[in-house]
Amino acid sequence: MKIVVLDGYTLNPGDLNWKSMEVLGEVQVYDRTSLTDVNEAIKRIGDAEAVFTNKTPMPAELFAACPNLKYVGVLATGYNVVDTEAARERGVTVTNIPSYGTAAVGQFAIALLLEICHHIGHHNEAVHAGKWEQNPDWCFWDYPLVELAGKTMGIIGFGRIGRSTGQIAQALGMNLLVYDAFKNTALESETCRYAELDEVFSNSDVIVLHCPLFPETEGIINKENIEKMKDGVILINNSRGPLIREQDLADALNSGKVAAAGLDVVSAEPVRGDNPLLKAKNCILTPHISWAPKESRKRLMDIAVENLIRFQHGTPVNVVN
Repeated sequence: MKIVVLDGYTLNPGDLNWKSMEVLGEVQVYDRTSLTDVNEAIKRIGDAEAVFTNKTPMPAELFAACPNLKYVGVLATGYNVVDTEAARERGVTVTNIPSYGTAAVGQFAIALLLEICHHIGHHNEAVHAGKWEQNPDWCFWDYPLVELAGKTMGIIGFGRIGRSTGQIAQALGMNLLVYDAFKNTALESETCRYAELDEVFSNSDVIVLHCPLFPETEGIINKENIEKMKDGVILINNSRGPLIREQDLADALNSGKVAAAGLDVVSAEPVRGDNPLLKAKNCILTPHISWAPKESRKRLMDIAVENLIRFQHGTPVNVVN
């Protein structure tokens, strides 16, 4: 089997290897393929039977131009870069990686929150710049410091990742208000209960987004819903950028309605220079790296290979079309 990886660098910048995939066929790995010129992807796929993509788009015209293609493995959980309907019509199986980064993404959500609460990076830089040495007092802080114990975290999307974040928050002494379209009441406890969205918005000190991007969740953080929130709420999003109307959040940060935001995702990635969040007050932005610890990427690679093995054996798993 001829296998092409269109954009392998993000998954494997050199600290992993492709050996487990290479035993399955003839593998050609490209670090990057154009996100705008579909002809480059078509040329690189050629007569390959299997293709892996992370963010390289695979529209309907690509499937029409690559009749030998039988399998597409998306090297991520989200698969909106692939026209899955066009693939299905041409008999191409499309799979994704549904649960490789649960621990990493939950950990990163809490890392964003703790950075907001303590500004460790800033204070470290201040010490190295001599500010502590020159200070007349035995300690100093440049930002308000926040204790989380006893506060309420609202989690929108209480699947695997939401639960992972919630467990860490509970260990810090926080109470949870959670919203999900599918309720599992067995998860409720003295410190965790389901609530409707309006209650999550109005009663939470911290709101964390872990929901998928669907039409009903796109722009769920908007001016109207922000007005329902507590003054000084903290917002964390390392799920999907379009869950937030970014100008509305920027306005709320600049007015102080939202005290701070920690965001690992934005609506258009890489971030554009005109994104209003770049100049908003108290907004931490990181470059979509929640998923990227080596352990998580190794797990992704292993699942991607297993997906292809199962397809080759006629028992495909994690099929999205």
